[in-house]
Amino acid sequence: MQVWPGQAYPLGATYDGAGTNFAVFSEVAERVELCLLHDDGSETAVELRESDAFVRHAYLPGVMPGQRYGFRVHGPYEPERGHRCNSAKLLLDPYARAVSGAVDWSEAVYGYHFGRPEKRNDMDSAPHMMTSVVVNPYFDWGDDRPPRTDYHRTVIYEAHVKGLTMRHPALPEEIRGTYAALAHPAVLEHLTELGVTAIELMPVHQFVNDHRLVDAGLANYWGYNTIGFFAPHNAYASWGDRGQQVLEFKSAVRALHAAGIEVILDVVYNHTAEGSHLGPTLSFRGLDNASYYRLADDPQYYMDTTGTGNSLLMRSPHVLQLIMDSLRYWVTEMRVDGFRFDLAATLARQFHEVDRLSSFFDLVQQDPVVSRVKLIAEPWDVGEGGYQVGNFPPLWAEWNGKFRDTARDLWRGEPATLAEFGSRLTGSSDLYQGDGRRPLASINFVTCHDGFTLHDLTAYNGKHNEANGEDNRDGENHNRSWNCGTEGETSDPEVLALRERQMRNFIATLLVSQGVPMLSHGDEFARSQRGNNNAYCQDNDVSWVHWPHPGDASSTRARRMLAFTRAMVWLRRDHPVFRRRRFFHGRPVQGTHDELSDIAWFTHEGEEMRDSDWQAAQAKSLTVFLNGGAISEPGPRGEPVVDDSFLLMFNAHDKPLDFVVPADHGRQWQVVVDTASAEGVETDGPKVRAGDRLTLADRSLTVLQRPA
Repeated sequence: MQVWPGQAYPLGATYDGAGTNFAVFSEVAERVELCLLHDDGSETAVELRESDAFVRHAYLPGVMPGQRYGFRVHGPYEPERGHRCNSAKLLLDPYARAVSGAVDWSEAVYGYHFGRPEKRNDMDSAPHMMTSVVVNPYFDWGDDRPPRTDYHRTVIYEAHVKGLTMRHPALPEEIRGTYAALAHPAVLEHLTELGVTAIELMPVHQFVNDHRLVDAGLANYWGYNTIGFFAPHNAYASWGDRGQQVLEFKSAVRALHAAGIEVILDVVYNHTAEGSHLGPTLSFRGLDNASYYRLADDPQYYMDTTGTGNSLLMRSPHVLQLIMDSLRYWVTEMRVDGFRFDLAATLARQFHEVDRLSSFFDLVQQDPVVSRVKLIAEPWDVGEGGYQVGNFPPLWAEWNGKFRDTARDLWRGEPATLAEFGSRLTGSSDLYQGDGRRPLASINFVTCHDGFTLHDLTAYNGKHNEANGEDNRDGENHNRSWNCGTEGETSDPEVLALRERQMRNFIATLLVSQGVPMLSHGDEFARSQRGNNNAYCQDNDVSWVHWPHPGDASSTRARRMLAFTRAMVWLRRDHPVFRRRRFFHGRPVQGTHDELSDIAWFTHEGEEMRDSDWQAAQAKSLTVFLNGGAISEPGPRGEPVVDDSFLLMFNAHDKPLDFVVPADHGRQWQVVVDTASAEGVETDGPKVRAGDRLTLADRSLTVLQRPA
């Protein structure tokens, strides 16, 4: 075999049409072997003799796409000093573009012996390991054009590749649960008719199923256990895992773009699947443990701000390079449109505290590729001072957990919620206005993958996670949920009607609020996880979306919910007053179409809210005037934007309440949304005039419209 010197960059395996360049970083290594793996179980080892800035490299003519490979690192095994090299362990390439196979969790993949963690384990891990794969980067993108949807027009749909598509009745069985399923016309039609503009995919970076979960007959379904930051997860591929998963993922992106839908990836750069000091040796740990991970004062242990056993070392230039190279790769080669960063507070821990001036944010800000896509933070982690909602830099949007909590509190009838609810409804200026951000920095959601589904939020007071095998100890205990009087499933028509109304309340509140709305897959037709609020390990019917089937009562309710959600999404799309790019002024805005204030707040009696009204503990009702004639921001060509005006009437009390239509804000209005009705949306709703009384059912929301 010919071995040429090759290049130190790019890292990973780079095929150029005639052969492949291999490059891998390890500062601690004394010697690195590239192992080419053959289907008969044998391997060919090639020492990487060239080294530049601790990057070992070589070029191998004739090595083609589909070739499986790994690395063996010869170096110090001194856990007490933070070093865990062991040439008996076949290691994944951190830059692998594809991964083949799965870990079978033999003792051989660990650096120590079970029951004797102090004893080094020299068993060969290769027969039990997943392997890196050389990939052909060439793909015909045709006339693909990323949609580049502005934030103020964005509606995000959080989805799991497998969970969304496994039970879809229109999909061929052989592609269900795969990237190909995302590109199927039936899925694309559902998304486009629903009106979503971006699909936020739960982790699709290559991840592993934890040893503990596999032994328990479970799986790491959510996928927050990354081991390959460049490789699409191979279990979601229907075409094969010798690089075909890359083509299949690209095809899905191309199809989603053609339908006008952006692709946002939920990414996990805060930790890896290698876990704590008792975890397996799969890649980073064996390459250069001390360069990749935050080690404790005693370096045989790890700092853990993620709850997973380890955290990546965010002050290491090689970790920062890995993350930035990965982000650029997914934008330029895979053509995704943005990222949602899991436990993003950990990425800001250059030292101990969360620091918005950390190197990671500097790198993102100046990067000409990454800085131009959607960047969304999950603004917390489990470390000290980890809750950072509102504290990310101006380039970033954030999952607004305070919106979720306040919306839930209002509709379950918690006292003293009105003041904060007003802030959340109008884009959370208390969180985002001070640093130059706008309402669009707030990613609003009521539910997501983590916690109750929308249905379960209205059907369970407590979690029911027994199937997870942890005696119901796992998952959030404080869900801010309300079961409407009966725990779990019921046939009581009054309870079912109230639950439907509550779900409509949540959907309507989400879609009339300023900011960027995010729906969780299946909530549009009220899917249930049977009370499991932590279904991370349930790769089965508990988590998979059950699409409505004609003929049964639950499907009738599901179709009603779907129709209502569609109508609310399209109401938002058609009316810029619900998706403003600037915060409200709370006064008349000079130069706009209307001399009235751009927003006004009223009691249910039609009187303007006073400070005492906001602070009244038992106040659970509110009327909000949104003035479509006082939108201060211009249109895309500088033209004035004029919209219809709306009154939003919220009655979160447990009894009906009369609302007075405010005077001097419009003579005649029409009801367009009434969550108390079974359909929720009024196609020919009643007309009311200023001063009229309108009775709102208990726990309901009514939207009135006045033409511009």
